[in-house]
Amino acid sequence: MKLSIIIPVFNEENTIASIIQKVQSADYDKEIIVVDDASTDGTKDILQKLSQQPKLKIFYHERNRGKGAAIRTAIKNITGNITIIQDADLEYDPVDYTILLKPILDGRADVVYGSRFQGGSHRVLFFWHYLGNKLLTLFSNVMTNLNLTDMETGYKAFKSNVIKNISLSSDRFGFEPEVTAKIAHNNNYKIYEVPISYSGRDYSEGKKIGWKDGVAAIYFILKYNIQAKLKIGS
Repeated sequence: MKLSIIIPVFNEENTIASIIQKVQSADYDKEIIVVDDASTDGTKDILQKLSQQPKLKIFYHERNRGKGAAIRTAIKNITGNITIIQDADLEYDPVDYTILLKPILDGRADVVYGSRFQGGSHRVLFFWHYLGNKLLTLFSNVMTNLNLTDMETGYKAFKSNVIKNISLSSDRFGFEPEVTAKIAHNNNYKIYEVPISYSGRDYSEGKKIGWKDGVAAIYFILKYNIQAKLKIGS
């Protein structure tokens, strides 16, 4: 088994070296695919210094296109059997890879979501972010007929042939509702959810997502679920 670990990054000079080191330390055969989405801080300089590390592939966008676009760039270059999406901040800990991978390695799952709301340890932070995540997950579940607890999680693992065969188009944070809709409406995929730890950060520490992204997520949930249903019906 070989892992392909995708790290989309934008302006994470304070964390990018640390997260790459943590991923490198994970005891798996792996490749790490970092896509710098036209960072304007020192992220690119740090990545260039790290570029000679083993099993590390780095790609650079010339302009900022968003998380979804960075993930699409990475998917084109994966060679592993299983793909994990790993955010570039330190909110998600690679120590949880064992938990995330187990349903796939056991032959039970094609896709695994790491849930921040199933009992894993987590930093206590924003109530309104928590409520927003729960409401977006509820709305997504209504449209997909899934019973996820955390649709917006940044930790998702896929059999690589699954993520390669999904036609993705969302450029920014629409990746989460899009990939969820397209997996849910394909009855061939078995989906599992497992508890993970979560060390959330506040805006002074570099958190980027805000209420506008929540409003956009509602649009993306509607858009991609309607598209998927129309495709099935055609």
